[in-house]
Amino acid sequence: MQRIILDTDLAMGAPGSDIDDGFALALAHADEEIQLDLITTVNGNTDVESATLLTLELRRRLGIDVPIYRGASTPFCHPERVRTPSDEVVANYGVGLKADPGYAAVEMVRHVMANPGEITVVAIGPLTNVAAAILLEPAFATNVKELVIMGGIFLGTMGHRDMAGEFNVWVDPEAAEAVLRSGVKQHWVGLDVTLQVRLTREHARRLIESPGAFAQLAGESTLSWIDFLQQRNPGDASLADSCAMHDPLAVAAVTHPELLTWRDAAVSVVTGDGIARGVMVPDLLYSAEPPSPNCTIATAVDADGFTEFFLRSLASL
Repeated sequence: MQRIILDTDLAMGAPGSDIDDGFALALAHADEEIQLDLITTVNGNTDVESATLLTLELRRRLGIDVPIYRGASTPFCHPERVRTPSDEVVANYGVGLKADPGYAAVEMVRHVMANPGEITVVAIGPLTNVAAAILLEPAFATNVKELVIMGGIFLGTMGHRDMAGEFNVWVDPEAAEAVLRSGVKQHWVGLDVTLQVRLTREHARRLIESPGAFAQLAGESTLSWIDFLQQRNPGDASLADSCAMHDPLAVAAVTHPELLTWRDAAVSVVTGDGIARGVMVPDLLYSAEPPSPNCTIATAVDADGFTEFFLRSLASL
């Protein structure tokens, strides 16, 4: 049994928002080899208050009984970038529910230090909470079992200038660099790999025909998200009939690391507000005198194996 803290910027349910972080929570709940101990929220896909309300709503729908702690509302170096939830989110999601009292980074530290070597943190949003936990308690880095991170792009590029780095790292590259410098054991599942695992319209229809109420919602949400992506990016033919499952792949990596191919690397991040903000600079240790590795990165994935595991896991929810 793998005990995890899921750190998420969940936005599933908000209009025009990505669905894969919600699917990651559902997969963590469905996987019989995972014990979900805590959920923490962070600013990213949406503001942290919306992420918290949407996580509370999804926890209710899935029947999950674990604490939820609200986390960082801004990136480290931009405390002025406070965002607030829309009236629609406040009125329709998490109504009557409240996050547990406390702060995400503090509760991460508390839980990891009380259970040394037993807790994996699965970070599927910006790394602000994780970096704060490391700063609050330096021993966090040696007491956490490992970090599994959905973030970065290591063997490719984003393909456009507006956001040169992968989103989770681009939002808070200073936090990502702090995590990479911390010495904590960490596995990164980057966008160059997650883009290879995709749900198609056919997969969505399979979910809709499943017995579980959440599976049916998941299938309907997938079809809506594919339609939204196609309308927003008409020049990208890959979005015509599928969407990527970035965050669920990171969750799957906890209990099924064999679905991915891994290699050690020495990685840095471009920080600051320049055009290259959030770009990962990997050294794959090819030289005769390579630098010391600071992380392990995924370089390939068994996409069919993941998709079958994902669909089978969600079918009964």
